[in-house]
Amino acid sequence: MITRDVNEFLQLARNTAPDFGPATARAAFMVAPDGFQLAEQSAADNRYMAEASAFDAARASAQHRELQRALSQVIPTICFAGDPETPDALFPNNVFATARVEGVPRYVVGRMRHPVRQREATRADIRRFFADTLGYAAVDLSTQPHPCELTGALAIDRARGVGFAGLSERCDEQGARLMHEALGLRATLMFDLAPGEYHTNVVLAVLAGRAAIICPRGFADPAVVAGIGALYAPHAILLSPAEHAAFAGNAIALSDDAVWMSAHAGRSLDGATRAALAAAGFDLRTVELDAIEAGGGSLRCCVGEIF
Repeated sequence: MITRDVNEFLQLARNTAPDFGPATARAAFMVAPDGFQLAEQSAADNRYMAEASAFDAARASAQHRELQRALSQVIPTICFAGDPETPDALFPNNVFATARVEGVPRYVVGRMRHPVRQREATRADIRRFFADTLGYAAVDLSTQPHPCELTGALAIDRARGVGFAGLSERCDEQGARLMHEALGLRATLMFDLAPGEYHTNVVLAVLAGRAAIICPRGFADPAVVAGIGALYAPHAILLSPAEHAAFAGNAIALSDDAVWMSAHAGRSLDGATRAALAAAGFDLRTVELDAIEAGGGSLRCCVGEIF
């Protein structure tokens, strides 16, 4: 099922067992921020990006390395070399995603909106890693016309096999349908992001299949917020505008017991949010990423998941 009808989606999702697959990834991959600088095309529809003068490539590289080191304490985390011709490549989860469909592993290549990011989809080394080293089958969406920026545009509950596709210039309805099919999901809810939002993973994070972090101002329709909140109650955590602006919605769980976000996001959390994460069984882990956040994304954007 793929639908815009919140009630229809909830009726199916509530009765879906958490047996689709592991709730968290078995490994992660990253792409180094080599040549990190302002990408003018991406800045056209990403209000989170800083001015060119705020970019510090050396600091971004050091923080990215520290992020890899930290995540490697939890799951195997590899990092591919970057390319100065692709300054946004440090956010690879928009371009490459993985899934197991009926037990068969596959990797999906997304269709990026901007030409500067479309170059990332041609990376032969990353494609060979998935195809030759891991033996994953390919589903290549990069050459069709509909934008579908994978786990930037689509937040996924991997335990239930359900997705949440926020529509914007980075993902249209047909793009959402293509991702739904490529990842073999049981159900996907499509909805409009609020004006000015570019990716779902900045405003929604599903944590290990049992909790959700939601930024209400990131959704065009409050009914969608209410529906997602009902699905994950009592562990639906609504963020304040200040927490939203600090990238606290751009979080990820890579194990059953911890949620990761940037240090800036972590400092923004109020007591109620911290208590709600603890009640859901998550420790909070953070890494300083202020230089990377100048590029309009944060911790979750840097992490590609391998299932």
